[in-house]
Amino acid sequence: MNLWDIPVIDQHAHNLLRPEVAARYPYAAAFTEGYAPEIVNYHARHTLFYRRSLRDIANFLNCEAQEEVILARRQELGLEELTKLYFRNANLEAIFLDDGLQPDAILPLAWHEKFLTVKRILRLEVLAEQLIPKADDFETFLENFIREIDPPPAGVVAFKSITCYRTGLDIKPVALAAAACSFYDIKQQFEHQPLRLANKHLIDFLLHQALVIADKYQLPVQFHTGYGDPDLDLRFANPLYLRDLLESPQYRHTPIVLLHASYPYMQEAGYLASVYPQVYLDFGLVVPFLSVAGMRKVVRQLLELTPTTKVMYSSDAHFIPELYYLGAKWGRQILAEVLEEAIRDGDLTVSEVDDIAAAVLRENAISLYGNA
Repeated sequence: MNLWDIPVIDQHAHNLLRPEVAARYPYAAAFTEGYAPEIVNYHARHTLFYRRSLRDIANFLNCEAQEEVILARRQELGLEELTKLYFRNANLEAIFLDDGLQPDAILPLAWHEKFLTVKRILRLEVLAEQLIPKADDFETFLENFIREIDPPPAGVVAFKSITCYRTGLDIKPVALAAAACSFYDIKQQFEHQPLRLANKHLIDFLLHQALVIADKYQLPVQFHTGYGDPDLDLRFANPLYLRDLLESPQYRHTPIVLLHASYPYMQEAGYLASVYPQVYLDFGLVVPFLSVAGMRKVVRQLLELTPTTKVMYSSDAHFIPELYYLGAKWGRQILAEVLEEAIRDGDLTVSEVDDIAAAVLRENAISLYGNA
C-alpha cells in the first residue's frame, strides 16, 4: 500500500531555526527531546531513531550514512535549497506552525511560506508571557489578552496550550480574584528577570478564557499531551486529567486536539476520542521519533478504539527540515502497515482503506480546521 500520492497536511509542527542559531547545536540535538549535554553529545546518536534516520537522510541526499558526510552535503546545498527539497519530496500540502517554540531563535512564518501554504498555531502561554510585563494591573492585562485572541488573528487556525509542561493537565476553574492575585505575585517575582509563566491559577484561568473564545469561533485548541522534554512531569501529562474540562457543557462543542498520541498514554487518548465528540488526536513526534516497532504499536493502539475520522497526521518537526520529511515518510509507511494489518484481521476491507488513509493524512484536518 503506497500512500505517497496523498498530499499531507501537517497539522502541528514548528519553525526552522535560523542558520546562525542551528550552527550552535550538535546535529543529533534535533533527534532527541533531551537537552543535557551527555544526551545531545553522545547518547542521542545511539538511539534507533537516529541510526535509522541517518540512513534515510543519506539515501535522500545520495551520500554516505555518516553524520560528517551529511553535514558537508547540507552545507553544500544551503538551508533554503535543502528545505525546498525536503518539503517537495515529502509531498506536503500545508503546514500549521506553532511559532512559540524558541521564538527568538526561529525563522519567521513568511520564510516558510516561500515553499508551501503555512498557517499559524497561537501558543497561549507565550502570548501571556509577552503581555504580563506590559500591564501594570490585572484588568489591563486581561483586556489585552482577550483582545489578542478575540477575534483570532488572521492566519491562526488553532490555539495551543503547553499547560502540560508548566502545571499539568488537571485544569480547574479559577476565580477572577485568585487569577488577579497570581498576576500580582508574578509581577513581583519576575520584576527583574525573564518571565516564565508557571503559575497554575493564572494558566488555568487564561485557558478557560481562551476556550470560551475558541468555542465562539469553533477554533480547535491543541494540547501538548504525553511525551516531551524533561521540562514536563510525564505523570501529569496523561490526557485523562482533562476529564473535568471535557465534561463541561460549556466546552461540549469546542474542538480539542490531543497532540503526540499522548505517548505513552495512547489507549487513554483513544478512549477519550471515542467517547467525547470534541476530542481529536494526532501521532506527531512519536512518528518518527520511536523505533519502527514502537511507531507501529502507537498507531495500532490509537486505532483500537478511535474513530478514523478523529485521527490526524502531524510531524511535530522542529529546528531542521529533515524532520518534516522523516515524519511524512514514516507517517505514511506506518499508517499503511497498520491499515494492511486491519485488512488481514478483517477489521477493514480493501475498498475502505484508501478513504481512511486520505482522511488521516489530510481530510480530517481540512474538516476540523476548515472554519478557521
